[in-house]
Amino acid sequence: MTGYGTADETKRDGRTRIVLDVDTGIDDTLALAYLLASPEADLLGVIGVYGNVTAETAVRNNRDVLRLFGRTDVPVLHGMPRPSWADCFEVDEGCARFHGANGLGNVDPAEYIGSADGGAGEIASAGTGESGGGVGAVADSEPDGMPVPASVRMIPGEAHTFAAAGRVKSVGGYRAEGEAELEEVVAAERAVRRAEAEGVKFIVDAVRRYGREVTILATGPLTDVTAAIEAAPDIVDSLRVVMMGGALTQEGNCYDLVCETNIIQDPEAANRVFRSGADVTMVGLDVTHQCLLTRADAQVWRDAGTSRGRFLADMVEFYINANEDADPMFLAGSPLHDPLAAAVALDPTLVTCFDINMMVETRTGDGHGFRGRTIGDPTRLRKPRKTAHVALGVDSDRFVPQFRDRVASICH
Repeated sequence: MTGYGTADETKRDGRTRIVLDVDTGIDDTLALAYLLASPEADLLGVIGVYGNVTAETAVRNNRDVLRLFGRTDVPVLHGMPRPSWADCFEVDEGCARFHGANGLGNVDPAEYIGSADGGAGEIASAGTGESGGGVGAVADSEPDGMPVPASVRMIPGEAHTFAAAGRVKSVGGYRAEGEAELEEVVAAERAVRRAEAEGVKFIVDAVRRYGREVTILATGPLTDVTAAIEAAPDIVDSLRVVMMGGALTQEGNCYDLVCETNIIQDPEAANRVFRSGADVTMVGLDVTHQCLLTRADAQVWRDAGTSRGRFLADMVEFYINANEDADPMFLAGSPLHDPLAAAVALDPTLVTCFDINMMVETRTGDGHGFRGRTIGDPTRLRKPRKTAHVALGVDSDRFVPQFRDRVASICH
């Protein structure tokens, strides 16, 4: 049982460079707040991908939350609008039940922005994450005519074969009946081109510049990470990913109780990432269900008496209520899925990991297992080099109060 890397590999000057790829729902927002509150985090950029919400909503949420917390310096970029296996995407009702229609518990951060951000302006859609240069500069043009930079080639295969795919729509990771509307497919294609020029390119440029001194922290589907690998295969040997997703030793949290939500959105993408050879730490339900946020924890933020504290507490109240209604197991608290992954990216000692070569099943039945299930790869189990590190143990007694208190520190 190991951690996923050493401090020397992941840090320079005591800080860990992070590119956050996020489908910004409630726990994703808490993960972002945790990174903003962590002095050892050097947040290079935040990419909004589909999942809990649409990619456009994720981008808007990222901008609003960063503005509320006075971090308009952090670049916000567009990620993929749909999974690799579908032509367009629609949010599943279950995501709205746990995260609200806007992904933030139906709480609007703009209503809390006043003196909290000191009058900060709007966030640029891209820029630099550090002084003295940055990664992934994005052309300022409309997505209709968005050119793909020469450094990022077009993604091959199904990513650009919409007509051949038959206008397939994903609804929360499950194929919808009938064909998608042509207008939805066309809009998704435009958004894909923008994502390739922004979020995907940002990942590629960051890894090419920093190698394993940058961590790609993915708390949504792995579509953007896969797109980066396919666009620039040369980054694989230098690619370090910490992901929230999967379940190896317990039930999933989808309708089938086998799969985990982020994985079922795009099993093909997750499978490609696991089998690419990149260094991947999987922070799944095995450990996130052991880290629970309580109403008392949220009250600490509310007691700060600030707009930031009220925003977080109001948002989390929705999340806690939804979890309590869904499962008696969560009467003790609501799982800190994405915040734990963020914490592990900064401090691998919070978890113990089982090193294994992983895969994701992409078909159900007929000898193919169950689509979306995360398991060991039988073709690579005996390979001496293990590229995935699955978190199975967690120091929840250390993490949960640390998380609560760090986030409280930026509520003032």
